[in-house]
Amino acid sequence: MTERAPGRGVDPVVREASEVIGGPRGRYAAARELPWVLTAAVLSALTAVTAGLGILLRAPCLRTGFTGDTQFWSACYADLPVAYRDGKVKDGLAAYLQGGQGAPTTGQPPLTGLALTAVASLMPDDGSLRTRAAWYFALWSVLLTLLLLALVWLVASSASRPFVAAHVALSPVVALVAFVSADLLGVTLASAGMWAWSRRHRTAAGVLLGLAMAARSYPVLILVAIALLCVRTGRLRDLGRTAGYAGLTFGVVLGLVWLLNPDAASSAYRSWAAAGAGYGSPWLLPQLAGHPLPVGAVTALAVVGWLAALVAGAALALSSARRPGLAELSLVMVAIVLVTGKSFTVQSSLWLVPLVAWCALAWRDHLAWAGAEALNFVAVWLTIAATTVPSRGMPPAWYSFFSMLRVVAVLWLAAVVWLRVRRRWGRRRAEHDDLAGPLAGADDRLLVRFS
Repeated sequence: MTERAPGRGVDPVVREASEVIGGPRGRYAAARELPWVLTAAVLSALTAVTAGLGILLRAPCLRTGFTGDTQFWSACYADLPVAYRDGKVKDGLAAYLQGGQGAPTTGQPPLTGLALTAVASLMPDDGSLRTRAAWYFALWSVLLTLLLLALVWLVASSASRPFVAAHVALSPVVALVAFVSADLLGVTLASAGMWAWSRRHRTAAGVLLGLAMAARSYPVLILVAIALLCVRTGRLRDLGRTAGYAGLTFGVVLGLVWLLNPDAASSAYRSWAAAGAGYGSPWLLPQLAGHPLPVGAVTALAVVGWLAALVAGAALALSSARRPGLAELSLVMVAIVLVTGKSFTVQSSLWLVPLVAWCALAWRDHLAWAGAEALNFVAVWLTIAATTVPSRGMPPAWYSFFSMLRVVAVLWLAAVVWLRVRRRWGRRRAEHDDLAGPLAGADDRLLVRFS
């Protein structure tokens, strides 16, 4: 189960952790790959442990029905039961799609809204609202665990060393935030689109990425990464097919919801345009200091962040002597958009987890980032709790520190990937090699192939 860091032998963190089971595999054992069935069983067991921890963290809130200040003091808050309790989804899918005056909206992208209300349709009508909200979370916990298992399989099956998927199965970030919201739906669809692209299934990749864009916004950046790499290699026909099906799929989902409930179809995008700076964003710091930025200024800064991500992605994709992997390019752009957005919610960090795994980053970097995420995770809830009991909550200055520590950690991940690509660029120049060699560095065999 040992994992080799690119170009550096066995990852030192994995080497030390493996001592509990007798140390890393020997030279002769390591030469033989484990059977896929055994690999899948081990990864599934690890995923089950992480999912169990994620659900166990919500135990205090399950006892109280996700009501009151306990959900903040115990850091067990979750959007899912709160959305049900507040009436955004509890009337079910039929009410969501009936449209008309007073039809419910979720504030989520159309496909996520459909999923949230469809699960609510499965709830029984009896019992108190608090009990039903807890059961709604329980149903979503089952679905999210299945999505997490699928995500681990997607990563493992598209890597030359499947145990790199342990970056997903054992990620502390997953345990902390996977069960906060339905973001894992979009993350799994986006990862499935990358998997399909690596297997040369252009149509399937487009459809899956289109569904992912209907669930979350960031898969647009994955499609842009594919476009940049296609432009570099002259594979415009593949690009047209994948991008065409992605746009068509997104349009169909959005259009169908729009015909039935226009407010629900556009609520996520209207809410984003009208929102000011939120938790996790650097643009919240002036507000904490008593000088909030106007909504227009925050919107402009977020748009500039997207443009900066596109420029950085283009520079990395088009100026490197060896083209970067799809996961590398996507991680750099997604990281920039996250840290410059209007808000950087705790669950948004899930977007990075499969990309970290596919990039085969060292566990040291993963755990350093996860540590910053954990500190910010607690700081957010204590800061929100301070709005009701200021004497027990976290002061704004300390929240600002932990929030920016998280931003630095995410940028560190992007910098590690960027420098890895540039080091490959330097080696290629030194060796006077041509561009017909291996993709994205043969030493980076764990990246999603640009196929």
